[in-house]
Amino acid sequence: MPNASSWSASSPLLLLWEDSSGTRIFLSLLYAVLAISGTLSNVMVIYLVFSFKKLQTTSNAFIVNGCAADLSVCALWMPQEAVLGLLPPNSSSLRSAEYRLLRGGLLGLGLTVSLASHLLVAFNRYVLITKLPSVYQALYQRKHTGCMIGLSWALALLPVPLLPGLWTLGSAQADGSSRYSALLLALAVLGQTALLLHCYLGIVRRVRGSAKRVSVLNFHLLHQLPFPAAPPPPRRAQRRLSSVSVLLLCCVFLLGTQPLVWVSLLGFFLRPAPPALQAASWLLLCSLSALNPLLYTWRSEEFRRAARSVLP
Repeated sequence: MPNASSWSASSPLLLLWEDSSGTRIFLSLLYAVLAISGTLSNVMVIYLVFSFKKLQTTSNAFIVNGCAADLSVCALWMPQEAVLGLLPPNSSSLRSAEYRLLRGGLLGLGLTVSLASHLLVAFNRYVLITKLPSVYQALYQRKHTGCMIGLSWALALLPVPLLPGLWTLGSAQADGSSRYSALLLALAVLGQTALLLHCYLGIVRRVRGSAKRVSVLNFHLLHQLPFPAAPPPPRRAQRRLSSVSVLLLCCVFLLGTQPLVWVSLLGFFLRPAPPALQAASWLLLCSLSALNPLLYTWRSEEFRRAARSVLP
């Protein structure tokens, strides 16, 4: 049976550091489910936005950008993990440094652009709800939107070489570069989370204190709606529903990102967390790639109407 350090050096990123066929089969099945559901949901959102002109808004452009990034995780990376989890620990596929680099690059690129898209969506909605319409129109011209999307992919290419260093995060022989890679990852996610929470909490304050903009319940661009809106509920109920929607989105995002942040900080400043905790924190972060399409569209009447017209 391989020890912890040899297993961590040759295993898929999220497999536990133990030679247990039952655990590996369970995680492989979990990856397969996340890969199928995440791929279908991301492809569906992209298809709906490109097929229905009503959905082609600036906010949805950033959502589509996140879905494209999530596809690199759900459609390209997770299926490989599902297959590799069924291979024996001494398989040559697991020991190939080039192959590990490719898988790490796919994961790093997808997660980085996905997290950047979360922030772009949050900032877009923050400007829409809290600033004057003229400010929003000046900032989110088509060329500016395209530059923001392109910049998210360009910046994502910078930290990709650092991600393979996290493969040895749970190893007793992990070198300093992997520890600093983990610290950089944790600080980047913390900074992104702080900006995202600032935007959404600013939206909550604005919606709760403004009767004029309180109808923005589902984060739509209501001025672009081509059909009459449903009769609004009482103003107090609207404010409460709007705040709950924002806070629910923030809670799901925090649940997916913060465990990895604190596990990484713990490993840098004190000692590495138990392997099972590391695997669970990575799994929560990667599961966001399958949940993001639902997270941003489940409250949208526009997406529901478009989906009903496509699905049997």
